[in-house]
Amino acid sequence: MYRFLLTPRWWGINLFVVLAIPFCVFMGTWQLGRFEDRVHSHEQAEKQPDPGTRRAKPLDSLLPVDTVTSGRPATATGTFADQFLVPGRELDDRDGFYVLDLLRTDSGKALPVVRGWMPGGTERARENNTIPPAPIGEITVTGDLQASESASSKGVNSAGGLPDGELGIISAASLVNLVPYDVYDAWVTLPASGIGGADDSGNGMRAVPAAAVEGSGLDLKAFQNLGYTGEWFVFAAFVLFMWFRLLRREAEAARDIALGLVPDPATATASASAATAAVAPPRSGAVAAEPGDPVGTASGTTPRSE
Repeated sequence: MYRFLLTPRWWGINLFVVLAIPFCVFMGTWQLGRFEDRVHSHEQAEKQPDPGTRRAKPLDSLLPVDTVTSGRPATATGTFADQFLVPGRELDDRDGFYVLDLLRTDSGKALPVVRGWMPGGTERARENNTIPPAPIGEITVTGDLQASESASSKGVNSAGGLPDGELGIISAASLVNLVPYDVYDAWVTLPASGIGGADDSGNGMRAVPAAAVEGSGLDLKAFQNLGYTGEWFVFAAFVLFMWFRLLRREAEAARDIALGLVPDPATATASASAATAAVAPPRSGAVAAEPGDPVGTASGTTPRSE
């Protein structure tokens, strides 16, 4: 009954099933692992003290930025150089922009420092000259360490086309093309009480809170991984269900043929061919006999003489 499994058609179906199910299970397991990693990092972060309450350390000792060092207070000494505005940033559901200054350190590299957030648009702020200048001379700043932004970070403008002096993404990759010196692959945001920060001489800026490192915590992406896990396992079950359904239909058809409930397709084809041959027209050149013609003769033919 199951000899049809040896046909080329079913060899292809079986090969697809054998490859598809392990692939779906592998992808589902991988997505589940990503979700479990995020849960683990979230639990570890909850056990750690608030990064902002920990003792500040030199910047170089906290690099590169990871889930442990993100948000930690970092100190750096240097002089402020170029200033950039970062438009399209929200704070407490209000539109505004960041005020970012590059701190040139003794090593020659510059550290992006977000001194604060201001409401409104950058063009109007420039026209009204309301952007507070950075402190002059060598200073030491202490701010919460942040990883460089990416195109998927919230609020970034990766399309480009911004005016001179404005920045869409806070990252070394975007700044290295705008300034003639190296830039740290990290940035800091100053607290309200920091030198040159939001509360420095009532400059109208508000402190920008540190954000959690991307890819950590139980955010929307974490639950997307969990949803993808379920989808891959559903795909595997669907492939197995369809294979079983096709197998059952083929087996039922073979059983019906064996019991004679339906004609065998091969036998039916042979019978149809024989019936077609039986009702085939006369050969070319032969003419049907007319009434009154001698037996054995046909109209238009001459009887054989004895």
